[in-house]
Amino acid sequence: MNTALPAPQPPLDPTQPFTVLRPGSTAVLVIHGFTGSPLSVRPWANAFLEAGFSVSVPLLPGHGTRWEDLNGTSYKAYINAVSAHFDRLRREHENVVVAGLSMGGTLALRLGEIRDPAGIITVNPSLKFASPTASLAPALRWVVKSVEPIRDDIAKPGVTEGAYSRTPVGGVAELGKLMAVTRGKLSQITAPVLLFRSATDHVVPDSSIKILEKGLAKNPLKGSNVQVTALPNSFHVATLDYDAAAIESGSVAFVRGLVK
Repeated sequence: MNTALPAPQPPLDPTQPFTVLRPGSTAVLVIHGFTGSPLSVRPWANAFLEAGFSVSVPLLPGHGTRWEDLNGTSYKAYINAVSAHFDRLRREHENVVVAGLSMGGTLALRLGEIRDPAGIITVNPSLKFASPTASLAPALRWVVKSVEPIRDDIAKPGVTEGAYSRTPVGGVAELGKLMAVTRGKLSQITAPVLLFRSATDHVVPDSSIKILEKGLAKNPLKGSNVQVTALPNSFHVATLDYDAAAIESGSVAFVRGLVK
């Protein structure tokens, strides 16, 4: 009689973090964006699970509670959190791929600088602010606690990413620090990079993508090692938008190509 236990599954609530380990040598760490939650990357993570990979989707520090909590959260806490998740996966898997949306993509790139991922997948990664005002956040954070939210930049009607109702200015200042430290070390990335870029993005400017491509091209050993896939029908949160299926299938194919 077969008494095998059912395969582990992620939680029913898509806003919750999870780690599901599957047999095999490959795991994928999937990272959500600034003020968001695992909800914004859940379909993407599910695609990796359905492909048979182990998957971990953390909830970043200061997220999933109140927007006020982000005003007291350092960018170093984000890096430490995703590094810890990466290290746990790496202890049990030969290959760990890191994937992220927006600030999650920035963190995925940072892991490529300080860890040894088998590959990096980014969707509209943030390396530069679109608004000049955002660069004033380090000074403004002491007089202005929050501004109108940066959320739901999605072309598909009726879809929400479940982000905070306000954007904390202190959090924006810390995001700026994360982008700066990541920009400065892009040439240290040796892992293959798959970049998904929306044709219309009201959050991350095209200059951010140019910074990424130029930084990767400075690697003295490998030069530019980035594949770019355009997302013609999506806005910033493309993992929940019209091109989500293309992101999912392209990402799975990329990972399979790395570990074949």
